[in-house]
Amino acid sequence: MILTIDIGNTNITLGGFENDRLVALARLSTDPHMTADQYAVQISAILKMRGYSAETIEDAILCSVVPTVAGSVCGAIQMLTQKKPMVLGPGLKTGLNIKIDNPAQLGADLAAGAVGAIGKYPLPCIIIDMGTATTLSVLSKDGAFLGGAIAAGIRSTLDALTAKTAALPPIEIEGPENIIGTNTVDSMKAGLVIGAAAMLDGMIDRVEGSLHEKASVVATGGLAGMVIKHCKREITLDDNLLLEGLLKIYRKNRQK
Repeated sequence: MILTIDIGNTNITLGGFENDRLVALARLSTDPHMTADQYAVQISAILKMRGYSAETIEDAILCSVVPTVAGSVCGAIQMLTQKKPMVLGPGLKTGLNIKIDNPAQLGADLAAGAVGAIGKYPLPCIIIDMGTATTLSVLSKDGAFLGGAIAAGIRSTLDALTAKTAALPPIEIEGPENIIGTNTVDSMKAGLVIGAAAMLDGMIDRVEGSLHEKASVVATGGLAGMVIKHCKREITLDDNLLLEGLLKIYRKNRQK
């Protein structure tokens, strides 16, 4: 089994692949205070719950937007497998033609998502990742990474609302029954979820205007499924896009 690991600001997603088949999927909370030993215990327990053990891990690859946590998770994988995992960053081949001002600034998670989309979805393609931040990545019709946009994620927006306003309470993030809320909680749900959907619709229209052609659109991330149900544009949900991208990058570099 090849273990793929996506370390985000809020969650760590683990995906175990046998050939091209995802056979194990789990999520942990991202905790910068946890040690490599603690992560090793959690990962080992999760694998056991899924019917696997550390001995079944042939190799591993990870990407991270939290450098301190990446070090601890790398240490955990080394403890469990006696192998150093591959880390997506400088020195690894992705096959991406990156056309942003400074290619070294491209986040590892965005690179993994782009690699996962190429060959799976028609180009040009817009990739939406809805996590702590909401990001849009744009691939040209030739598969080049052109750039994108970054906005606050829904949870980040909610945290800002409740922290800065005395009268707005913490709420569960879920789609409202009506765009016009008749109480504070429903109004907040409408603004957060349908507001995010409207933002995505508008951004897709504007990106296509810049490209001068239609694009396929794929969304991933924890809240994507809830939001895209309220979008007017056709958007494909792909929860495992980053993990599949990591697997492709692993194979490209392991063959080398």
